[in-house]
Amino acid sequence: MTGNATEHARAVSERCVRAGFALAGVCRPDPSAHARELREWIAGGAHGDMDFMTEAIEVRLEPARLLDGTRSFVLVADLYAARGQNHDPQPPHAHGRVARYVRGIDYHRTVKRRLHAVCDTLRADFPGHRFRSFTDTAPVLEREMAARAGLGWVGKNTMLIHPVLGSYMVLGGFATTLELDPPPEQRATPDHCGTCTRCIDACPTRAITPYRVDATRCISYLTIEHREEIPPEFHASIGPWVYGCDVCQEVCPHNSPAPEAVRRSGDKRGQSFGQSALGSGRATLDLLDLLGWDANDRRGAFNSSAMKRATLAMMKRNALIVLANDAASSGSPDIFERIRDAMWDANEPEMVRRTARTVLGRLTGTQSPRTAPSAET
Repeated sequence: MTGNATEHARAVSERCVRAGFALAGVCRPDPSAHARELREWIAGGAHGDMDFMTEAIEVRLEPARLLDGTRSFVLVADLYAARGQNHDPQPPHAHGRVARYVRGIDYHRTVKRRLHAVCDTLRADFPGHRFRSFTDTAPVLEREMAARAGLGWVGKNTMLIHPVLGSYMVLGGFATTLELDPPPEQRATPDHCGTCTRCIDACPTRAITPYRVDATRCISYLTIEHREEIPPEFHASIGPWVYGCDVCQEVCPHNSPAPEAVRRSGDKRGQSFGQSALGSGRATLDLLDLLGWDANDRRGAFNSSAMKRATLAMMKRNALIVLANDAASSGSPDIFERIRDAMWDANEPEMVRRTARTVLGRLTGTQSPRTAPSAET
């Protein structure tokens, strides 16, 4: 392929869109502009148990280190929901909500597969150049780089937001030794958050301050990344969320239905304003059923889902908390009974039995036995 670095950038972005990505752009491998904030966030423990955030920190802050001889990055976005699809019906009795990004097939598989395919064709077109793709699999500050590549701006809830498509997106990309210059039409998106504080005000656990999230308070972190018992002070605030949370995105004005003027603008990026490339699946899980799962049940249920990141014990822990929140409003006796069963089941992991004891104590307003029975009981 012949041409200059700007023409190459334009051609590479177009190739990514033809491969099915909603958005694509290029950026230089410049050091992060937020090194101080990231180091302070980690030093303050706001990353919680996510030790991977402390690994290869110099690569995160200096992305050119990701691949020897890196000259450029290409960033892509895939949609998992359309803007306007941000009001789920009330979940059925004893069901828990799951975040939208895991309702379809595992984005790691689909995004990575298409990135590999794009990189393979580019290797053929540009012999001697190297490419390394990623989607949550490399120490890269994807949102900051995606903003630099013109895919949107990083909002107050720290999500990447596109002015037409909203924020229901997953990100990926690749580093390359190929020289790519952003074309003139690829412009940075100004921050449109303005004085809005809807995400901050709506966060059930008060995890968000402007442009910063304390992971140790975030429902997504607590239900997906945290490997131990969830602190009781967050149980009620978790509400119906058994895996992840979408509250800060649901209230965001940029995820409301696209205004008619935008629909008439001719901007066709994003597969008709947000048709998901990942498919759609179940929005809730039957919690009573989940409490009866064994390892094979979990494996079968999550085989093609990103929910496999949570262990069986974590899912049962989450289910017990959401069931207790359901029971607190419904007073359903079957829920009380199932929680008691989990508390006294010596085959369940200690974390599950202790969580059952904690939530039962909250429901009954009494102190349950100080310790759940041990496996030897």
